[in-house]
Amino acid sequence: MNAEERRGEPALLRREEVYEGKIVRLGLDHVRFPDGSTGTVEMVRHRGAAAVVPLLDDPGSDDPRILLIRQYRYPAGGFIYEVPAGIPSGEGESWIECARRELREETGYQARELHPLTRIFTTPGFTDEEVHLFAATGLTEADSARDQDEFIELVPLRLSEAMTLIRTGELADGKSVAALLYVREFFLPSGR
Repeated sequence: MNAEERRGEPALLRREEVYEGKIVRLGLDHVRFPDGSTGTVEMVRHRGAAAVVPLLDDPGSDDPRILLIRQYRYPAGGFIYEVPAGIPSGEGESWIECARRELREETGYQARELHPLTRIFTTPGFTDEEVHLFAATGLTEADSARDQDEFIELVPLRLSEAMTLIRTGELADGKSVAALLYVREFFLPSGR
């Protein structure tokens, strides 16, 4: 068999489930790669998440205020800045419904409008986690409903201040960096 005959479409040959938890599933996928070779890929399967940039001011205003959260994250070693985000509450919850719910639960605000931005893969080298990004406008106060293990402080600030936090590395959460940069470059008029 020559090299050209070994090539083929990438394919899953066999899957071994190693662990199933509340948030992730761990497994080993035995696959055929694009060049026809085979190998084993360690996979973290995740049902995905929605993340939302809450805009406290009209998106057309100069340097609008946004709302970040400062949340305790054990894997990150303490409190980090983030945009509100979370996983779907069950089968059938759409990404926009998930974003709406997480915004309200984590911040105590609800949005008149949620604007779909884009989606990102968090770490495609070992996980299929996909995060759907949104911008929220027309915010009004509502009741929050944080989970028992969520330790959150609300941090209102100007978008330019968030950009400084990104530049200095104080805001290093990947989904939040992507969402904030997307809002600045593609959602706000003339990329403020």
